[in-house]
Amino acid sequence: MENPLKYAVFGAGSWATAIVKMLSENLSEIGWYMRSVYTKEHLLREQHNPNYLSSVEFHLEQLKLSNAINEIAEWADVLIFVIPSAFIQEELKKLTVDISNKTIVSAVKGIVPESGLLVGEHFNEKYNVPFESIAVIAGPCHAEEVALERLSYLTISCWDAEKAQHIADSLSSDYIKTKISDDVIGVEYAVMLKNIYAIAAGIAHGLGYGDNFQSILMSNSIREMKRFIKKMHKMKRNINNSAYLGDLLVTGYSTFSRNRMFGNMIGKGYTVKSAQMEMNMVAEGYYATKSAQLLNQKNKKKTQLPIINAVYEILYENKSPKKVFKRLTEKLD
Repeated sequence: MENPLKYAVFGAGSWATAIVKMLSENLSEIGWYMRSVYTKEHLLREQHNPNYLSSVEFHLEQLKLSNAINEIAEWADVLIFVIPSAFIQEELKKLTVDISNKTIVSAVKGIVPESGLLVGEHFNEKYNVPFESIAVIAGPCHAEEVALERLSYLTISCWDAEKAQHIADSLSSDYIKTKISDDVIGVEYAVMLKNIYAIAAGIAHGLGYGDNFQSILMSNSIREMKRFIKKMHKMKRNINNSAYLGDLLVTGYSTFSRNRMFGNMIGKGYTVKSAQMEMNMVAEGYYATKSAQLLNQKNKKKTQLPIINAVYEILYENKSPKKVFKRLTEKLD
C-alpha cells in the first residue's frame, strides 16, 4: 500500500505490540520507541517482544527501533502513543523536539493524572497540537486476538476525516476492519470508562455473582457511560455503536481483559497492591476510576454514577467489595 507518511509507535506493552503488528501489514517501515534497552536488544536478536505477545514475530527490516524518544518523534509524521496514562507524562518530559506539526494518535486508555486532561486535550494544551491533528483508536479489539489474527474491529476518531481514513487504512487488513468517527472526545472518554466497568464486572465475578447479574451490570454500565459522556461533551452520538458498547462488552466479558482480571482478584479478596503486584500488565481502570471521580466532582450538577462510585469506594477507600456490591445491587435496574 502506498503510504508516504511515516508512522511510529511509542510504548512496548501488549497493545503497542499489536498496533505495530497491524501497521506492519501495510507499511514498509515503522518507528518504534521503547524505554527498555533489554526489550529492544531482545527484539533485534529474537524478532519478538520478550514480555508481550511473544508469539508475534516481526521482520526487522520493517522496524526502526530506538530507546530515544526524540529520535523517533522527529522521524515520524504520525505518532501513536500507547503508554499507560499513569506513566505517559514521565515519558513526555523527555521530549525536546517540536511535535506541534505532527499527527498525534492516542491509544492510551485514560486521563493524564498530572493535568487531569484527556490525552488528546493534553497534547493540544501542552504541546500545541491542533485538535484537527489528534486522533483516538478505540476497539472492540484485544491485543491477544490481534496476535492470533482473529477478526477484529477498530474505530479511528478524528475531526479531520481525511486523517482518520489515512490512519484507518494503515491499520486495516484481512483480519482488522476499521471505521472512522468524528466523536474524538466521546470515544476517548469511552475507552477510559469501559475499563472501570470491566473492573466492576471482574469484582462481581470474584464475589460469585452470575451471568444474570453481569448482564444487568453491563446494561447499567452503558447507560452510565452515556450520562457521563453527554455531561462532558454533548453531541449527537449512538452509544450502541461498537466504539462505545462493543468495546465495553469485550472488555467486561473477555478472559483477555486485564481490567476484568484485576477486578476478579479484588472480588476474591486480594488487596489493590497485591493484585497489582500479581499482574504483569497495567490495569488502566484503576487510574481511570480516580480520574472519573474527580471529573464528576468538578461538575456543579454531578452525574449519577453508582457503578463508578462503587469501584472507587473499593479501590481507593478500602471498603468491603461484598458490602459495596450488596448496596449497588439495590441501585441497578
